[in-house]
Amino acid sequence: MAHAAPAAPISIATDDTGPVRRAPARERWSWALYDFANTIFSMNIATLYFNLWLISDLGASNSAIALGNGISSALVALSIPILGAISDVRRRRVPWVIWLTLIAVAATVAIGIIGQQMVPLYGEGVLGGTPHPADWHIGGAPLVWIVVAFVVANYAYQGALPFYNAMLPELAPVEERGRLSGLGTAVGYVGSIVGVVMIAPFFNGSVAGLVQLSPSVTGALRTLVPFTSHAGRVSTFVPTALLFLLFSLPFFLFCRDHDPAPGKQPIPWREAFRSLAATVRDSRRHPGALRFIIASFMYQDAIGTIISFMAVYAVEAMGFQAGTEVRLFVILTVPAVFGSYLAGILVDRIGPKRTIMLVIAAWIALLVAMMLAPSRAAFWAVGFGIGLIYGGVWTAERPLLLTLIPDQEAGRFFGLMVLSARAAAVLGPFIWAAAVDGLTPYFGKAIAYRAAVGTVAVGMLLSLALLAGVPDRFRGRSA
Repeated sequence: MAHAAPAAPISIATDDTGPVRRAPARERWSWALYDFANTIFSMNIATLYFNLWLISDLGASNSAIALGNGISSALVALSIPILGAISDVRRRRVPWVIWLTLIAVAATVAIGIIGQQMVPLYGEGVLGGTPHPADWHIGGAPLVWIVVAFVVANYAYQGALPFYNAMLPELAPVEERGRLSGLGTAVGYVGSIVGVVMIAPFFNGSVAGLVQLSPSVTGALRTLVPFTSHAGRVSTFVPTALLFLLFSLPFFLFCRDHDPAPGKQPIPWREAFRSLAATVRDSRRHPGALRFIIASFMYQDAIGTIISFMAVYAVEAMGFQAGTEVRLFVILTVPAVFGSYLAGILVDRIGPKRTIMLVIAAWIALLVAMMLAPSRAAFWAVGFGIGLIYGGVWTAERPLLLTLIPDQEAGRFFGLMVLSARAAAVLGPFIWAAAVDGLTPYFGKAIAYRAAVGTVAVGMLLSLALLAGVPDRFRGRSA
């Protein structure tokens, strides 16, 4: 479920003809496998282990998580025009993906080292740790360094994606790009599951909380991988980084830039930012385009927030036994694969606007159900529903935008939507943190976390109201 929204390339399209021939299969599969690799990071760091480690194990506030997410997403948002200009002019994507991936890997390793060298070994599943004092919580330099390392890792992970996405036109003809993009998305969901299954033994000695491994097997694994001998969530960060690197190697080795610009072309920095402003101005010529991008800001904000904090919510608000959230996320990712396919069928039959409105309405109903869920069994049912509709937004939003704008302007409008999504990732976590941290002292965690889910539902409701005013230009299959 942690698979990031498949963002369109941020570079401005100047040629829609595409290559005459597809790239070799080895290169196309290596490109798709990078989606598998980076989703391991997205699931294990951005969604599952890191947040719970800081909040549940070390007693940090939700505001610390919001700050890390907010800074990294803000840096990406500010960088998008710059990265787009570099991507457009130099047409060299592979070195950027490689170096940014290596930075993300190194920063993730740093989180694991700091967590075992500068922080007490507290938390679920930790071996050889000390009892957690009731009044202790992480602060000072260790917390600062952990947040800094997370900001660097998350920024580098997100920063590589525009260059990675911009490679798509060089790998397949126009009529095959959708299938290749879909392959990457599907492989990414598989990466979510495989990443959790392969990392769980370092956490609690099990396979995703389903099968307990023998002490000899887990001992051998923890001996083989450094900074994992103490188990617990703190021991998941280094192996996550190594898996990210391992599954990125085919991309490093077999992907290349097919049409790099000769020499070092000057970067039109001012034009890059002017193009962004011009896109906003030009949206007035295309009724519904800007309204839809604002609506996407609202639902991206809501979805990103609830996915980031869902594991924390399961443990802190619903009373899930610490460690069972691993099994929860593995099982709930499976329906996302089928739900994405079903959403694609709906887009073809009833149109992207009706599909996305149905999906957003389902999100609102499920968020309300999450707030009211009286038991863990009810939460499982809600989680299954969220998994089923999770990919629906990403499936419908790109076709919807393409009905509102001319094809030749798609590149820059998709870039604006990517910028909107990154900006949305700044706001939501802070609203969530304000609700939880502000209400917990007065009403307790259960009510505070449910109120935070309520803020997400309100964001979804606002996006649905905005979407209602977007023109529906779907013509059906006969058009």
